[in-house]
Amino acid sequence: MTSFDLMLKGGRLVLPWGEENADVGVRNGRIIAIGDLRTSDAAETIDCAGLHVLPGLIDAHVHLRDPGDPKVETLATGTRAAVLGGLAAVFDMPNTAPSITDRERLDWKRGYLEGNAYCDVGLYVGASKKNIAELAALELQPNVCAVKVFAGSSTGDLLVEDDASLEAVMRSGRRRICYHSEDEYRLQARKPDFHSGMPHRNHMVWRDVECAFLGTRRLMALARKTGRPAHILHVSTAEELEYLKDFRDVATVEVLLNHLTQTDEAYDRLGGYAVMNPPIRDERHMRAAWAAVADGTVDVVGSDHAPHSRAAKERPWPDCAAGLTGVQTIVPLMLDHVNAGRLSLTRLVDLMCAGPARVYGALNKGRLAAGYDADFTLVDMKKQRVIEESWIVSPCGWTPFAGQSCTGWPVATIIRGQAAMREDEVLGAPRGKPVTFR
Repeated sequence: MTSFDLMLKGGRLVLPWGEENADVGVRNGRIIAIGDLRTSDAAETIDCAGLHVLPGLIDAHVHLRDPGDPKVETLATGTRAAVLGGLAAVFDMPNTAPSITDRERLDWKRGYLEGNAYCDVGLYVGASKKNIAELAALELQPNVCAVKVFAGSSTGDLLVEDDASLEAVMRSGRRRICYHSEDEYRLQARKPDFHSGMPHRNHMVWRDVECAFLGTRRLMALARKTGRPAHILHVSTAEELEYLKDFRDVATVEVLLNHLTQTDEAYDRLGGYAVMNPPIRDERHMRAAWAAVADGTVDVVGSDHAPHSRAAKERPWPDCAAGLTGVQTIVPLMLDHVNAGRLSLTRLVDLMCAGPARVYGALNKGRLAAGYDADFTLVDMKKQRVIEESWIVSPCGWTPFAGQSCTGWPVATIIRGQAAMREDEVLGAPRGKPVTFR
């Protein structure tokens, strides 16, 4: 008789080749066996009858704001939100205060997350014009998921906007670089056309389609020139999604939950709580995003969780802060999209497990297979629940999806064989570890 530390019994597993009913045996934090394990025993057994067993879901695009303002978010509160929302790992962006741009700050962040993180964490390192020569070494540091380049200005002090500097960044190292792709020159040239107090929907007029598309065209030209692979984050326009199909040799694509869920009506309903970069756009671009999910253009779906205080969000446009919360709500909303027939559960797992693992080179993450980390997201596809702000644990305390009803909900998050969340309760002390990458 085989003995396991943990056994998941009778669930509907979402495997790389499809769904099937099977058991999972775990030992020493790794998946040991998948199949009919009725003759085996385990120190702990979880009855998964009526549940789907997904690989531990990954949000590869979050801003946990640590170091920064603990009244808005911390690594502890953000990862607590993640496990409550069904996530087993998050990859944290570098535009903190101060930014993560050198070995000293990276070492601090890596040490800080152990004992504070409730889920596993990958770390971005930020590119600036001052650290280009060091990027080749920084991207090879343990637990670094990627270099992040802000080619258009957003929150923080990281900006690399000119072609000469962007090319120099691309020639410093070899791993895939992640880009915020908006054209800074067009942004600044158009800025005088707008003034404080204008309607919030002007955000998508200022940061228009051409602003994003021009930024992506420039980056693709440089990626082809240098041969450096690129990951274009939060692609928000139909034009970019069509264009990027011709650059699969050098480019992978992320689309945000927001651009699959919200359209420009949100500006009138939510005001500053709909303002993010790149902006929410009209329904034409949402339709294009779903088409790109369906045809395989999109590799990753993320939340771009970017919390700000209520006071910062409630300033007049364009003085209000740009960025929306999302780490705790992305999984319920994506499960609701599955139930609405917009994508399959297998495709969701590809976009939030296998896709991030492939794009970033995460080891032992992203699929249900023997030898992989025993990370699981257990979901009840029939459970109906309304997203309420009282459920949000980020200190900023708000979500742009308050009041939205979801069918499908995460009921447990298991990380390396240990339950981090069950039935809306976070279990135990923070046990998150740094993610390992190739």
